[in-house]
Amino acid sequence: MPSHSVVREDISCPEQALQYETLFTIGNGYVGVRGLREEQETHPYFDSTRVHGLFNSVEGDLGPDLAPAPHWLGLTLEFDGHRFGLETGRLLGYERAPEPATATLTRRVLWQSPSGDVVRLEFERFASSADPHVLALRVTGRVLHGAPRVRVCGGIETRVTLPSGFEHWEPWESGSAAPDSVWVRSRTNQSGYGLAMTAALLTDLNAAPAAEADMPHPVVEFSAPLVTGQRFTVTKLVTLYTSRDSADPLADAQAALARARRAGYNALYSAHLEHWAQLWADSDVELKGDPFLQQALRFCIYHVLIAAPQHDDDVSIGAKTLSGAGYRGHVFWDTDLFMVPLLTLTQPHLARNLLMYRYHRLPGARAKARDNGYEGAMFPWESADTGSEVTPKWTPPDAKGKRIRIWTGELEQHVTSDIAYAILQYWRWTGDDEFMRDHGAEIVLDGARFWASRVEWQQETGRYEIHHVIGPDEYHEDVNNNVFTNRMARWHLEAAQQVWGWLSAQHPDRARALAGALTLDAAAFERWQHVIDHLYIPFDSARQIHIQYDDFFDLEPVDVLAFEPRVASLQTVFGFEAVQHLRIIKQADVVMMMALLGEQVGSPAVLGNNWDTYYPVCDHGSSLSPAVHAWVAARLGLIDLAHGFFEHAASIDLRDNKGNARDGIHGASCGGLWQAMAFGFAGLHLTADGFALDPHLPPGWERLRFSVRYHGERYTMTIEGGESRIERT
Repeated sequence: MPSHSVVREDISCPEQALQYETLFTIGNGYVGVRGLREEQETHPYFDSTRVHGLFNSVEGDLGPDLAPAPHWLGLTLEFDGHRFGLETGRLLGYERAPEPATATLTRRVLWQSPSGDVVRLEFERFASSADPHVLALRVTGRVLHGAPRVRVCGGIETRVTLPSGFEHWEPWESGSAAPDSVWVRSRTNQSGYGLAMTAALLTDLNAAPAAEADMPHPVVEFSAPLVTGQRFTVTKLVTLYTSRDSADPLADAQAALARARRAGYNALYSAHLEHWAQLWADSDVELKGDPFLQQALRFCIYHVLIAAPQHDDDVSIGAKTLSGAGYRGHVFWDTDLFMVPLLTLTQPHLARNLLMYRYHRLPGARAKARDNGYEGAMFPWESADTGSEVTPKWTPPDAKGKRIRIWTGELEQHVTSDIAYAILQYWRWTGDDEFMRDHGAEIVLDGARFWASRVEWQQETGRYEIHHVIGPDEYHEDVNNNVFTNRMARWHLEAAQQVWGWLSAQHPDRARALAGALTLDAAAFERWQHVIDHLYIPFDSARQIHIQYDDFFDLEPVDVLAFEPRVASLQTVFGFEAVQHLRIIKQADVVMMMALLGEQVGSPAVLGNNWDTYYPVCDHGSSLSPAVHAWVAARLGLIDLAHGFFEHAASIDLRDNKGNARDGIHGASCGGLWQAMAFGFAGLHLTADGFALDPHLPPGWERLRFSVRYHGERYTMTIEGGESRIERT
């Protein structure tokens, strides 16, 4: 067991079991598998396994869900009729921890059965990074005392549901192709996605396996006698295909299982380790001087990497990755502004896949713009497989039957500029002109068309304004002139001008094609410039601060810092309706604008004034907020504050700071932690000549080392002893 893992399971706290399931997720960018224990007999949902892209809507539900795949982890071990489990017999020793550097979950158990037999069991599981359709589990046992007969049973559990309780699958079919293997298949009952899973149970014991293919839990079982000192191994190989990647998922799953059996567990694991090692080497961060933050960074990088699709550019990472049912698997701005940057700089091919997901969803964004009376592409706040807006309009009823209206799907419109920002950042770091020519430019230009049609001319003031929006601060709904929204809209139009200039000069044929498709003519470009010149950016000249939105300072003030320390949001303290009238910010809003645009926002004095105004009233009710504050505080030289926010962000899931880690990993916080490290403390930034560092490390950080890719080349940054160096590696 790796001794340096950042998280180990504390089985003395059963109430934390669902949190550990989230933390111990394995994955490979195609499938994610929560950390359920193999021997668990009961579970609220058994929704252990999720596959990218399998969304399904059920009548009566609030929106589409990422449908749960069958639960394949189950493995029963009985010794002389006594079932192994943490609640049976006597637990003599236990440890379970994930290892990010190998993308493996391991567990060691020393267990004494009720009849006195003592066995040591070592569990190991992985989702193959080399072959996304292969999952594997191995149990290595040794009898330390006694001579029990062991019975092993393992199969595929199809009785899987989500917390909502809705059924997403048609009746399952099952069968057996051999005495030691079983299979299942079905289709989602609305969207029609097919899925097939096969499982083989193998052993080095002299035992005759027998498959029972009866539903809902087809299994393979065998038994054999053991003697003191005997070692034995049980291997479960699983393959999985869907109709998204196969015309015949069952045939391909069975063929993949045959190949996996021929290769054997050791070869499969070696191939996984070899492939993962390259991914890990390019993304790993070394932080010497703070063991917790070192491992927390690795934990966060790992969870983004295992959720990023490696071979599919038609899916994206949901807010809770593939590690839980939170947010139904939907894609938010969390991906584009928080997770994509980490991948852009370390795994650009994975970042490209995520940006291509947005390109493939342009029809949905255009339909949303048309439906709302606008031009261009208006991306949805929550996106699933079709690209349509899937934000629920209401919350589920509470215990008293009360429901709350959800406005984000209609009013939180800055996501369109957030996507454009991710595209421009990707382009500038990678130099991927082909992507920008064929895909990125179209997204940026059509998003600019949306903003040019969205702004409203105010005759009395001679300026454009944007009314009826929600900014990043979601505590305050239906506001006018949210400064983040307005400023990012202006940035978007300016960026679109730059993209158009490049496209016209470098790829005139593509420019002409887009001009015709998007009605980009002289009048359109004149409109863009007029909006840029006259779009209202709320600013108080006397106080030299940006105003978060009209009338923000008319809200009742609250001493937010006086409520520290706490883990509950102030929305839960004051109530959903009351907090809308209080000067409490849910998350970085003006500060988020500062993070993205830096000195484009204003002078150092203005940036400092903005911080002094908005930092004290931020509730950090969103997991996205602490990392952004760490990033900006570090750039402002507020290193102690930055370090505190960085530790807060690092603890979101590891210490369950938000109380909902059970629902899945906070992917945005994971990606945001890396950005706070790279763009904040290391001061990594683009220049006219490439990129540079401007480090400000907290006391105690002896060395910070990480790698990035710039225009196809890999560079390693090392900051140590007050000096920094950049080496091409």
